[in-house]
Amino acid sequence: MNTVTLTIDGVKVTVPANYTILEAAREANVNIPTLCYLKDVNQIGACRICLVEVKGARGLQAACVSPVGDGMEVKTNTEKLRKYRRFNLELILSNHNRECTTCIRSNSCELQTLCSQLGVNDYPYDGEKSVTKVDDVGPSIVRDNSKCIVCRRCVSTCNNIQDIGAIGVSQRGFKTTIGCIYGKSLAESPCVNCGQCITACPVGALHEKENIDDVWAALNDPNKHVVVQTAPAVRATLGEEFGLPIGTSVTGKMVAALRRLGFAKVFDTDFGADLTIVEEGTELIHRLKEGGVLPMITSCSPGWVKYCETFYPEFIPNLSSCKSPHEMTGAIIKSYYAEKAGIDPKDIYVVSIMPCTAKKFEAQRPELSNNGLQDVDAVLTVRELAKMIKAAGIDFARLPDEDYDKLLGESTGAGVIFGATGGVMEAALRTVYELVTGKTLENVDLTAVRGTDGIKEAEIDLNGKTVRVAVAHGTGNASKLLDMVKNGEKQYDFIEIMGCPGGCVTGGGTPIRSATEVSYIDLKRARAKALYNEDRSKAKRKSHENAELKQLYKDFLGEFGGHKAHELLHTHYQKRDKYTFED
Repeated sequence: MNTVTLTIDGVKVTVPANYTILEAAREANVNIPTLCYLKDVNQIGACRICLVEVKGARGLQAACVSPVGDGMEVKTNTEKLRKYRRFNLELILSNHNRECTTCIRSNSCELQTLCSQLGVNDYPYDGEKSVTKVDDVGPSIVRDNSKCIVCRRCVSTCNNIQDIGAIGVSQRGFKTTIGCIYGKSLAESPCVNCGQCITACPVGALHEKENIDDVWAALNDPNKHVVVQTAPAVRATLGEEFGLPIGTSVTGKMVAALRRLGFAKVFDTDFGADLTIVEEGTELIHRLKEGGVLPMITSCSPGWVKYCETFYPEFIPNLSSCKSPHEMTGAIIKSYYAEKAGIDPKDIYVVSIMPCTAKKFEAQRPELSNNGLQDVDAVLTVRELAKMIKAAGIDFARLPDEDYDKLLGESTGAGVIFGATGGVMEAALRTVYELVTGKTLENVDLTAVRGTDGIKEAEIDLNGKTVRVAVAHGTGNASKLLDMVKNGEKQYDFIEIMGCPGGCVTGGGTPIRSATEVSYIDLKRARAKALYNEDRSKAKRKSHENAELKQLYKDFLGEFGGHKAHELLHTHYQKRDKYTFED
C-alpha cells in the first residue's frame, strides 16, 4: 500500500496515499468540523465548513475532498479559518428556520452544535427567506424545508446508498431546493419509508411522523386495553437516548419503563420473530419439496417489501407470504391473547416500538388486518419512545430490570438476532436444519451470514440437498443481488433482504448520531454485537424451542403452516407504480 507523510497542525502522520486531508486529520486526532460530509455517503465539499490552509496552495481547501500529498503542511485551526467558518454558518442561518427550542432536533442538531462551538451568536445577514411548505402527507416521514440547509446528505443516501431516487436537487443558487419530482409529496414518490434520509440529515428538515399523542390518548382512555411490543433492535439502541454507550443492551430497563408509562401488558416482538421463523421455515421447506417459486425471499422488512413491489414486482411471487414479526404478534394479541384474557379485540390497542419508520406505513396496510381490525394500531420509533419516557420524568438509567409478561414474552436467541443483517437467515437455518434432518444442530453460530458485507453467500447441507442462500442489506445492495438473479449470474434457494444498511439496528427510527461519531464508530457492528451477546446468553437459541410458542400452536394455531396460521399470520403483496401522479 502506498503511503504519504504529512503534517497537520504540527503533528506528523503517515496515511494511505488515497486519503483525503479530513481522513488524515482524524488519524492524527485532529478534529476538522464538517456539515455536509457523511462518511461513505456524501463527500462533496459544499458547505465549506471543513476549509483548511495548505502551505503553497492557492486559497483555502475543502478537507473532505482534497487528497493528501507527501510533505504537505496543513493548518486546520487559524483565526482566518475560524472567521470563514463562522461566515459560512451565518450565511446558512440567514435562510434557516431558527425556532430551535421547538425543533425536533434541538440539542442533537449538527448546525446548532457548530454554531455553539464556533461562537456564532448573531444573524448579521438576516434577509429574504425561501418560501417552503411542510410535507406531512405520508404516514412515515415529514419533510420541513424551512430547516433544510441543502447539504445533500439525504439525497446521496436515497440515490447512492438506497438506489431509490425519491428526492433530488432542483434549481440553483439561492433557489436551490431538495424534494421530489415536480414538487410532489414523498407519499407520491417511490419513497419506501425507510427513513435513512432522516438519520443522514444533520438538522430538523426530516423526521418521523410522530404518533406519540395517539398513544398517550389510548393510554388515558379507560375503555382501551393498551398492549405494547418491542422489536429486537430497540433493546440495543434505546440506551443511547439516555447517555449509555453505543451497543448497550437495555432489555430489562426498557420493559420497566414501558410498565411505568402505563401499558397493560409488555410483550416481546422477539416472540413474533420466533413465530415468523417457524412459519417461514415451514414455507421454505414446502417450496423446496413441492417445487414452489424459488428463491424464496424474506418479508420481514417493510421498506424492502415496498421496494420490491415498486422496483422489482417480478419478484413478488418470491416473497414469503409471512407477515413481519410485529404484525404477527399484533394478530396473535388480538386473537389468542384476547381469548385468553377475555377481552373484546375491538378494545385492545396494540403499540409497536420499532427501529423503523417504514413500520408506520406497514401498520396501515389493509392486507395486515383481521375481522376489520388492523393487527397493529400505532408504531413508535425508538426516538419517540425515548421522548415519552423523558416526558414522564422516568430516570431510565436507574430503573431495575424487569421481565416481559407471560404468554407472548418468551423468546429465543434466534428471535433477538433478527435486528442485525443476516439474523433472519441464521435464525431460519437453525430451525429449518432441524425440521428437515431431524438432527440437532450442534453449532448454531452460522457466521457465514453474519457481518456487514453488502452481499453475503453461504451453502447448507439439508439431508444431502445443498441449499444456497444469500443475504443483502440496504436496498442498493438488494438491487445488485436481484439483478444478478434476474440475469442468471447467481442462483439461490433462499434470500434475506433488509431495507436498511446494517439491518434494523441502523433503521430510520433509531437514535441519530452525528457525522463525526459515525466517522469513528461502526454503528452497524456496535449495535449488532449487543444482539449477538444476548443470543449467546439465552438458554434456548432456536425458534422452534420456544415453550410459549409451542403452547400457542397446541392451544390455538394447530400445526406449523396450518390453516389458522395462514389466516392470521400470512398475507399478500401488490405491484406499485413508482409515481402515483401523471408524469
